[in-house]
Amino acid sequence: MKILVTGNLGYVGSELTKLLRQKYPDAELIGFDLGMFSKQLTNELYSPEIYLNKQIYGDVRNFPEELLDGVDTVVQLAAISNDPIGNKFEQITSDVNYKAVVDIAQKAKKRGVKRVIFASSCSVYGLADDSARTETSEVNPLTAYAKSKVNAEKALKPLADENFTVTCLRFATACGMSDRLRLDLVLNDFVAGAYTTNEITILSDGSPWRPLINVRDMGRAIIWAHERTAKNGGNYVIVNTGSNEWNYQVKELAYAINKVLPDVKVSINKDAQPDKRSYKVDFAKYKEIAPDHQPIYDLNTSINDLLDGFKKINFSDKNFRTSRYMRLQVVNELIEKKILDEKLKLL
Repeated sequence: MKILVTGNLGYVGSELTKLLRQKYPDAELIGFDLGMFSKQLTNELYSPEIYLNKQIYGDVRNFPEELLDGVDTVVQLAAISNDPIGNKFEQITSDVNYKAVVDIAQKAKKRGVKRVIFASSCSVYGLADDSARTETSEVNPLTAYAKSKVNAEKALKPLADENFTVTCLRFATACGMSDRLRLDLVLNDFVAGAYTTNEITILSDGSPWRPLINVRDMGRAIIWAHERTAKNGGNYVIVNTGSNEWNYQVKELAYAINKVLPDVKVSINKDAQPDKRSYKVDFAKYKEIAPDHQPIYDLNTSINDLLDGFKKINFSDKNFRTSRYMRLQVVNELIEKKILDEKLKLL
């Protein structure tokens, strides 16, 4: 068995690598990544790449087709991964998150790869009413990031057939501790603020809805997608990936942290403009077709894992929103130091 993961040096990929090796001890695992975020390690003893057979550095916009020879599954995690970067680099977000995804999938099919797994996002629902969005609900992508995910999903569908299965996992918002940490995620940001400043500052009025999923449960969902056959979901499937229990309003997340850390002050900007990104999501389909891979990490566990992780790395940066744990900060620094150009290509 041979599995290739693009974007393996990121927040999700670092946890996925370990899970894949635990699940498939004899598999050949290959990572492909530009390496922009490879230095955000929280583990001093080792990097997750020790679980790989091979790490290859490269840009998905120029993916070498020969790497796909003998590969059974391609997991596409590589992406311009949040709205602030997407807003600043709209065309590049489309090129990486959409065009490169389709290009690699086309090459994979040509080379005899059996399946492609695409990390999509529930952010495609944008601003929705109070009813939970299902896979058949109208999408309403509001950002360059969300639009790129919708475009990729649509373009992948015609590629699927009886010899090539495509799974689009519309993930809830990621959270939790990882060997490569991100703090530009809502729960991670709140826990970091609580831990370093004893305060959680909600920039909105706290009412927007967000579904969440622990980063390790994302890895378990990818394993399900790797193992599924066309009899379970079809040659092509889009599935909301998370659980109904993890639909929260933003302010509920803050108060959940406050229960763990009672001295923390929660500040809500009641005069804020409404957040255009607000959506509940229905995860019934995922529960039906992936009953053995349902999320096992709950909100309280994820909060405590983050707190434990912060203690282990002696995390104390009160100005973490300008730290290297923020994706846009890293990208800006790489450009400033002339490691990347304005198109986010290596100089």
